[in-house]
Formats: sequence, C-alpha cells, structure tokens
Amino acid sequence: MGEPFEPRIVAFLCNWCSYTGADNAGIARMKSPPEVLPIRVMCSGRVSPEMILRCFRAGADGVLVLGCHIGDCHYISGNHRTAKRIPLVQRLLSYVGINPERLRLDWVSSAEAPKFVQITNEFVQTIRSLGPIRQELGLPRMGGGR
Repeated sequence: MGEPFEPRIVAFLCNWCSYTGADNAGIARMKSPPEVLPIRVMCSGRVSPEMILRCFRAGADGVLVLGCHIGDCHYISGNHRTAKRIPLVQRLLSYVGINPERLRLDWVSSAEAPKFVQITNEFVQTIRSLGPIRQELGLPRMGGGR
C-alpha cells in the first residue's frame, strides 16, 4: 500500500513537430519522464475522441496530445480541428466522471525540445497529484502495486 503512484500516460505526438521535438530532447540528453508512452501520429488532427477514450479504458491515467503550433500544421488545418475537439472531449470526460485535467493539449515545434520536456514533466506532476484514475472512478486497485 505504501508504494508510490507511477502514472501511466499516453502521449500522441505529431510526426512533423512534437515527435521531432521529443527526438531532439533525447538527442540533447534532456531527461524526459519515463511514465510517458509516446505514440507517433501523422497529425494531431488524426487523434480522435475514440482513441483518447480507449486510452482511458485501457488504464491510462492521463492522455497528452501534442501538435504543431497553430498556423504551422503540415496538413493545413489539422491542429485547428484538434483545438476545437479537445475541449469537447474534456467536457465528455467530466460528464462520465473523469477529471478533464487528465487530458491536455499543447503545441510543441521540432525546435522546442526543452518545451517538450517541460510539458511532459508538468503533466506527470498533474496526474500524480490527481492520483490513479481507478481511484477517481471508485474502482478497486489492480494487482502489481496499482
């Protein structure tokens, strides 16, 4: 029972900007939190509400969506779609009893490796402060220290 909570976080990273920013952080040997599972997507606009909900259903404690800055999307309007979609998904999460802070959207360019590290570290701390999602939903603890 005294084991520290290590959150499970899924991060959807835009191929052209955020994923490259994460890669550059690794090349520069900047420490990124190991609790974050990066998933490369071609565009943040391709991250559907269903994908986000599946992450939570599979046991993710938090979901992070990182895309190109507004106006820099390689697919013209993908990040505009994401900017409209994420607040709606956050309201849906709230409706079903999940704290909307468990879903975060931000913008990271390929040249912003330090920003990638800062955002991921901040999000891990946010999720740690919220505790396990199972606890929030009133579900029993899982085996293996969770």
